Amino acid sequence: MSAPSMTLYYNAASPFARKVLILLHETGQTGRVNFKPVNVTPVNPHPEVCHDNPCGKIPALCLADDNVLHDSRVILDYLDHQHVGNPLIPRDGSARWRRLTLASLADAVLDAAVLNRYETFLRPEEKRWDEWVDNQSEKISRSLAYFETEAVTELSAHFDIASISLASALGYLDFRQPNLGWRSRYPRLANWYYEVSQRPSMLETQPPA
Repeated sequence: MSAPSMTLYYNAASPFARKVLILLHETGQTGRVNFKPVNVTPVNPHPEVCHDNPCGKIPALCLADDNVLHDSRVILDYLDHQHVGNPLIPRDGSARWRRLTLASLADAVLDAAVLNRYETFLRPEEKRWDEWVDNQSEKISRSLAYFETEAVTELSAHFDIASISLASALGYLDFRQPNLGWRSRYPRLANWYYEVSQRPSMLETQPPA
């Protein structure tokens, strides 16, 4: 087997990095990537990650030609063009826009959950903004309610970009907000997540305990 031609800068606790890891497993590309764990926070940038990636975002994927891709959506799109199986991001038509829109909604859940994590864990207690946390939590609730009533059936049809994104979001809620109790409010979503969480790609990419 040839040496990995790409390097992925990631953190195992990052749900955005997890999306990339899941896609790599689903498409059989893990052997093409050198995995480099890094610790990055909004107040602690990593010099190596910031090289050719000024915002210091992770995940970041350094290609064989030394170009660097960042933002999980860009990396997922790139990697989905690098395998010979069925695409996990539809190439065209209404299916493409629908699945990307669902993936974007799942990312909005992640954005809100991560912002709440920063507000309640990283920010000094005396500076925390309760209204901010409440509004982010409402975004999560509205989005999960939409998935429950409008999208869970179609999510069950294919494990693709939309499913990967939502599964990563729900996994992150379990990881960082275990007392949220989302399963009791969204039982269809809970059943769907139970099924997909047994996939090897999901088991192999679980965040650290």
